[in-house]
Parts: sequence; C-alpha cells; structure tokens
Amino acid sequence: MTKKELAIEKRNNKFNCAQAVACSFSEEIGVDETVLFKACEGFGSGMGCLECTCGALSGAIMLAGFRNSDGNTDSPATKAATYKLTRRMVSLFQEKAGATSCKDLKGIETGKILHSCPDCITDSVEIVQEVLGL
Repeated sequence: MTKKELAIEKRNNKFNCAQAVACSFSEEIGVDETVLFKACEGFGSGMGCLECTCGALSGAIMLAGFRNSDGNTDSPATKAATYKLTRRMVSLFQEKAGATSCKDLKGIETGKILHSCPDCITDSVEIVQEVLGL
C-alpha cells in the first residue's frame, strides 16, 4: 500500500485530515502513531472546525518539525531551517490546491470546491515525500 493509499484509508477510518497525513509517516519519523494522532486532533477541519489552514497541510508541517528539529530546548539551532521547509511545503500546496485555507478549499463562501479533502491529503503526502524525503 502506498503512503497516499494509507492516508486515505486512515481518513476513511475517521482520522481527520491532519491525523491521516501525519500518522501515515509515524514509522519514518520514529514517533508512535497514537502520539501523532493526539497531537493532530485539534487541526481537523481547518483547526477545530474554524476552516483556517487545511488540516492535511498542518499535519505535513508537523512532520517537518519532527523530521528536522534538533529538539534542543535550551538553544534550538534548527528553527530557521524548519521554517524554510515549511514555507516550501506551503508554497507547493498552494500551487497544487489553489489555496491553503479549509474554507477556500471547500468553497464554503463561493460554492466552488477548489480541492477535495482526499486531494488535499494525497497532495500533502506527496509534498512530505518530496520536501522531507520520507
């Protein structure tokens, strides 16, 4: 099963979009799936159903931190590099989906869906694989 298929299967099994993306890479980043599931729970439907940043994109960005951060709480040296990865991920997502907010992607105000949740999930998986090499 591909990562895209795994992420869609998780979404079909009641994971939110952030959980579906992040949890699909738990082995690669060495973080227990339950930890990722809990950490991503509030990011569903654009951050707690507020229709802000897409949950699938948020899950991908969370993976950037897990993948790149040095975890040094006294003197972190990796923030700038992680921010750079994040900007790249957001830019790629914007190019593919046409927006980054859940509201715009779902066409809440316009009635025109730009990108479906499954498409946002599979695009986010592709971006994780491309940018983070997972």
